[in-house]
Amino acid sequence: MMQSPVQIASRGLSLAPWWRERILRKSEKLEEYFGRITRCRVVVDSPHRHHHKGRDYRVRVDIELPGAFLVINREGCPTLDEAVEAAFDAAQRRLEDRARLMHHAVKHHEAPPEGAVVRLFRDSGYGFLETGDGREIYFHRNSVLDGAFDRLTPGTRVRFREEAGEKGPQASTVAVVRLAPLPERPRRRRGAAVAYR
Repeated sequence: MMQSPVQIASRGLSLAPWWRERILRKSEKLEEYFGRITRCRVVVDSPHRHHHKGRDYRVRVDIELPGAFLVINREGCPTLDEAVEAAFDAAQRRLEDRARLMHHAVKHHEAPPEGAVVRLFRDSGYGFLETGDGREIYFHRNSVLDGAFDRLTPGTRVRFREEAGEKGPQASTVAVVRLAPLPERPRRRRGAAVAYR
């Protein structure tokens, strides 16, 4: 449901009430193609009158969506009916394209898989992480985001992107999710004597 009522304006001509009703129905029908329309404004214009051709009609549909604003213009139509149909057909196509794009983006931008660091070779600048399905994947110091390679320890939870390397699977990017807990230091008992040499 649109947040604001559909606005219908006309310039250079007077719209009959039945035309306004028809445009309103077409505007509301656009929500079938993209359900998150926040505002819709339609301007019907007849700016030019040619002696040999009659009027040229123009219809502009402004559609506001979360994070986007679509403008559809159809002009040079010999009848108002053609201009309205052309504008709303184009609006429908643009909304369908937008919905497909959003669906595709949501579908293919899932969170990367998680794993844990299992072995590190600090001096050589690489290590291995274990995936959720038990495979080991190589990663290089340069693949670890935010310069966090030196903070890694076995057990550190990471997210990674896997790709095919020369010697098998490797992680192209590694992002720390949670550092491994530090090993507990033995606690000194209260009141215990400390020997000094």
